[in-house]
Amino acid sequence: MKKIVMILALVLGVVAAQAQVTLAGSKFTDNWSVTLKGGGVSPFKNYAFWPATRGIFGVELRKQVTPVLGLGIEGEWTVNTSSWQKRFSVWGPHSANIIDHQLVGAFGTINFANLFFGYKGVPRLLDVEGVFGAGWWHGYKTGTLTSGTTTIKNCDDNSWYTKAGVNVNFNLGESKAWTVALKPAVVWYMGHGATHTTTAMNANTAAVEMQVGLTYHFRNSNGEHYMTLCDKKYTQADIDALNAEINALRARKPETKVVERVVEKFIEKPIEKVVDHSSKSLETNVFFAQGKSVVTAAQMPNVERVATFLKNNPGSSVVIRGYASPEGSKEINERLAKARANAVKDLLTGKYKISAKRIKAQGLGVGDMFSEPDWNRVSVCTINVGE
Repeated sequence: MKKIVMILALVLGVVAAQAQVTLAGSKFTDNWSVTLKGGGVSPFKNYAFWPATRGIFGVELRKQVTPVLGLGIEGEWTVNTSSWQKRFSVWGPHSANIIDHQLVGAFGTINFANLFFGYKGVPRLLDVEGVFGAGWWHGYKTGTLTSGTTTIKNCDDNSWYTKAGVNVNFNLGESKAWTVALKPAVVWYMGHGATHTTTAMNANTAAVEMQVGLTYHFRNSNGEHYMTLCDKKYTQADIDALNAEINALRARKPETKVVERVVEKFIEKPIEKVVDHSSKSLETNVFFAQGKSVVTAAQMPNVERVATFLKNNPGSSVVIRGYASPEGSKEINERLAKARANAVKDLLTGKYKISAKRIKAQGLGVGDMFSEPDWNRVSVCTINVGE
């Protein structure tokens, strides 16, 4: 019990420490992943590892709460490829079923790389996690278990287990959507059982798992498969100064409606560049929220305007140039700029059925078209009118 309390205290300490990390806003449905895993399991003591190894496979569903802390549920099943009957064991002989044991429980993970070296906004190629879990253990021990003068038949068993291990993660691809992990762990049977009276983390009732896992990270509302950092960090002094400006504007009642109309114009109906009618090109802008690459409902009319022109003018084409505001790292801004250009292209090809051959999308990093940095979170669509 003391060990469990210590683990809970450590988890709470991690959560408190991560309160200082400024993350871009996310929803409950963000930062989920699913893992398929498999490998071998063998008793911790009294058996040679490889001759006694049984097959094991499982699945995990996990939510990353912070860059350091993750929580999830898992199920694991062992396969009856070997007997552990050399001496009395709570894990028992292999059963008449294909499946010998079932473990279903919850777990938490602590990312040591992010804990000690900080999270930079993009997962590292390699990181290491500690894993701690507990849950329901069931043994399908339908065989006969004998020790001395004692014989036990059809001794199915229910108990609880604890687990500790390590995930060595390799985060792959430009989008970091996939992770391959080595997952060694130790599982302790915690019940009394037919032949054991201890509920402690006893090596005689433990088993060693050696598994490999393949994880898919679902796409988040920010368009990425991982947590992103907020590109602006405000102090309390900044917030107080902003509140003072808002109160001052409210006090200037004759001008309030003017300010509201200007704000509405630039948020709901962003600037559209005026062009010479004799020009062979047209231009419109699609603006994005901070740290996002998703086209909002307010910006859809601008995309539809491009699509309508391309449909009505078969000889025309469009170049989409994505940009980011100057806050944040160069790598994140380049990724955001490219994602914003592709977001508009995907709408044109998917929703409006415009041929991809007529569209060129490119990310150009940080933009400087507008004096207001926030307005540079944009995709500029330049339509080549054609003949």
